[in-house]
Amino acid sequence: MSGELQPVILGADIGVYALARSFHEQYGVTSVVVAGAALGPVQHSRIVRHEIVADGHDPQQLVDRLLEVARSMPDRRLLLMANSDWLVRVVVQHREELEKFYAVPFLSQELLDQISDKATFAEICERLGISVPRTIVQDFATGAPDVAVDLEFPVIAKAASSADYQDVEFAGKKKVFEIATPGELAWLWGALRGAGFQGRFVVQELVPGDDTQMRSITAYVDSHGEITLLCSAHVLLEEHTPSGLGNPAAMITDRDDAMLEQARTFLSSTGYRGFANFDVKVDPRSGQFRFFEVNPRIGRNNYYVTAAGANPTRFVVEDVVEGRSVPPVVADREVLYAVVPHRLLLRYVRDPQLAARVRRLVKTKAVAHPLSYPGDLSPRRRLYILMALVNQVRKFRKYYPEVTSTGF
Repeated sequence: MSGELQPVILGADIGVYALARSFHEQYGVTSVVVAGAALGPVQHSRIVRHEIVADGHDPQQLVDRLLEVARSMPDRRLLLMANSDWLVRVVVQHREELEKFYAVPFLSQELLDQISDKATFAEICERLGISVPRTIVQDFATGAPDVAVDLEFPVIAKAASSADYQDVEFAGKKKVFEIATPGELAWLWGALRGAGFQGRFVVQELVPGDDTQMRSITAYVDSHGEITLLCSAHVLLEEHTPSGLGNPAAMITDRDDAMLEQARTFLSSTGYRGFANFDVKVDPRSGQFRFFEVNPRIGRNNYYVTAAGANPTRFVVEDVVEGRSVPPVVADREVLYAVVPHRLLLRYVRDPQLAARVRRLVKTKAVAHPLSYPGDLSPRRRLYILMALVNQVRKFRKYYPEVTSTGF
């Protein structure tokens, strides 16, 4: 490929802005963002150019616009990124036509189908000796009766495939359900059937421990199968709103080689390609790492990797755009990544040692907020960031004045 690098990103959330920021920091380029609206995180940005489609939930409209964008820039080296599961699926399903114009750094359709399904993911991990919560599967496509759940309540229930669950609507819908009784589980099954859901749901044992038991791993596997980037973080606080349940709101980058080795095993054994983002929890009963899922993308909170000293855009660009091998990196710079006010965070971090780490990192200014980019701080951007922080305080007051984690 020749010409100037041009990132094109599907979506408009905070993770998309973080990617655009990382591209701008590394290469000084403006990213094209294709979405149904210029949402707050990417709105009024100087490092983003918007391509708005009439219906951002229509895969064909998105693909058609991607092709239009590509044809309008024949002299650019186009790199296509997406940062939600269903958008990754759109790209992978249309890979043949998109690859005529774009570098498309995603895994195969076959592997995507396997690892995006939480039930199949659990089976793969068990085969590889990677610990996962005990998992029971309810299939709604077969018309079979309710599966017997012989787990101790409360349990966790969630869609096996988030893509199958994306457009299902019913009162009380959540990303993840904490189910206290068999009666609540029966209600959920009824609500899903009533909404016409045809996919699978998994019921998993609840791994005890608060948010600080959670970990995040981000990896990049190049086009030759080499794991060139690994970075991990110790979660301090998660979101608990119905739509954002389990998304990290604050983390400290923290290298844990024993955990990273298990991620290596998974990636190498499955023939993975591209970015991966693992959700892991340390089981306080045994100290084991319990792997919950792998997202086939870089992740909503990807800026923690850049903050830790390994800008992930460099790894994908040098691999699929420039065709060069990159020496493997395990990022280990200690940084506090947070989308909540630090004072609010300290209210919920009850472990004295973790709280001391937070205070030290704040004092030494080893902190990162993905939206707070000095190279893109117009007055309207500053106001949006301030209001986003205020909104976080409001959400905590409303949804979780006392935060406990159930291992989502």
